[in-house]
Amino acid sequence: MSENNKKSKISALAITFNEEENVKRYIESLSFADEIIFVDSQSTDNTISLAESYGVKVIQRKFDDFSNQRNFAISQAKNDWIVFFDLDEIISPELETEIIESVNSPNNHVAFFAKRNFYFMGEHIKYGGWQNDKAIRLFNKNFCKYNGNLVHEIVQCKGKTAVLKNSLNHYSYKNFDNYNDKLNLYSKLQAENLYQKKIKPNFYHFFIRPMYRFLWQYIFRLGILDGKTGFILAYVHSFSVYKRYLQLWMMYRKID
Repeated sequence: MSENNKKSKISALAITFNEEENVKRYIESLSFADEIIFVDSQSTDNTISLAESYGVKVIQRKFDDFSNQRNFAISQAKNDWIVFFDLDEIISPELETEIIESVNSPNNHVAFFAKRNFYFMGEHIKYGGWQNDKAIRLFNKNFCKYNGNLVHEIVQCKGKTAVLKNSLNHYSYKNFDNYNDKLNLYSKLQAENLYQKKIKPNFYHFFIRPMYRFLWQYIFRLGILDGKTGFILAYVHSFSVYKRYLQLWMMYRKID
């Protein structure tokens, strides 16, 4: 095979914590990758042993924030092309084929967005803003890195991006307590980010921001069309906004 016809190698990366129920399916869906690396935040279940039994390289690193964790994972990759899916995201065979074609096509793109179908409480959420959900899941590490946000981190790119045609299914919901714990972690990290920026909470943050989040998601972005599930989703997300500023208020008062 000539140098010009060589296929680009792909590194599949993931950050993990107690994901044992997703490990097998996730690894099997990434069989096309040339290496798979988990950066694990000291899981207490069988995530590590399961992953290693499938030949995954597992590196344990104490979690500090999402951007640092992801950028550390990128630094461990051997290959330039990275796929960085979460373990609750399902890569279809059609998406796999498109990924392989994209990294081996002379398209000059340095990153690709993947559209996500969001599932909550067993239902496909079609409104509330989730209908437009997409994130960069394929990129060239020489031109891309995560932006440093403690949470809701995004990939910053120096070059052209595109959107993949095939979508992935995103099953973020395991059970209500797990989902709520996840939102609590996001709220805490967002509060830390605001604290670093020396933003102090006030009436607007405690009352207007949570109310606006609910109305934006449930009314303006048509979450009401998802029925009871849409209401629950809008409510818990609006409460997480309130929790963010409560935690920020507690930081200023040195309250644990």
